[in-house]
Amino acid sequence: MSTTLQGADVADYLRQHPDFLSEHPDLALLLQAPRAEGGTTQLASYQIEVLRDRNRALEHRLAELIAVAQDNEAVLRRLHLLALRLLRIRDWAGGVLAVTASLAEDFRAEEMRLLLIDTPALPPAPWLLSVRADDPSLPIFDEVRGSGRAACGRLRREQLQRLFGEAAPGIASAALLPLGNIGLLGIGSSDADRFHPGMGTDLLDRMGELIGTALAHWARQARDAAAGDGQPG
Repeated sequence: MSTTLQGADVADYLRQHPDFLSEHPDLALLLQAPRAEGGTTQLASYQIEVLRDRNRALEHRLAELIAVAQDNEAVLRRLHLLALRLLRIRDWAGGVLAVTASLAEDFRAEEMRLLLIDTPALPPAPWLLSVRADDPSLPIFDEVRGSGRAACGRLRREQLQRLFGEAAPGIASAALLPLGNIGLLGIGSSDADRFHPGMGTDLLDRMGELIGTALAHWARQARDAAAGDGQPG
């Protein structure tokens, strides 16, 4: 029994499936149709429309890429400003305040929580969580702290409650930035799409590394100063 496909078979199939080219528009671009003198065939018109649709899709994608590039450039500028601000700091408490001020002013963080582990004492603040290294709640953050990479999206209930407390119901998405051994930074948003698992984290990783390194430096200076003050004269 012959299985060779004949032109008539293709024609019959297309008659039975008139929407075939609508479902496979790329094939329409491969077909050649006789051109009526002084005009165009319906197929040629359809091919032109397919090309226009493809062009519109490419333009839309290009606009998205440009928007992402502009957003990234803006974040890089803010990171630069943050680095300059941190370079001017000479003390532990001032450094922590500078970090939180930059997040609120430069990065427009709706909610932030700085979880610090075994660091010098600081005045109480709604955004500050100071714990010991043996705090029983720390293991819920082991995965993100161990990875060294920012995690974005919806937090687990226990993470959300531990970090944001009474503000937790208003947090629709969040970013967790590991800060090395010194702790963790949580940034929360009421916008469910602000932080999502599919977003790139390179800039957030840089931010976490910058903040973590600065905080560790100031904390070490504060401990050294406290130890020096305790030495007998």
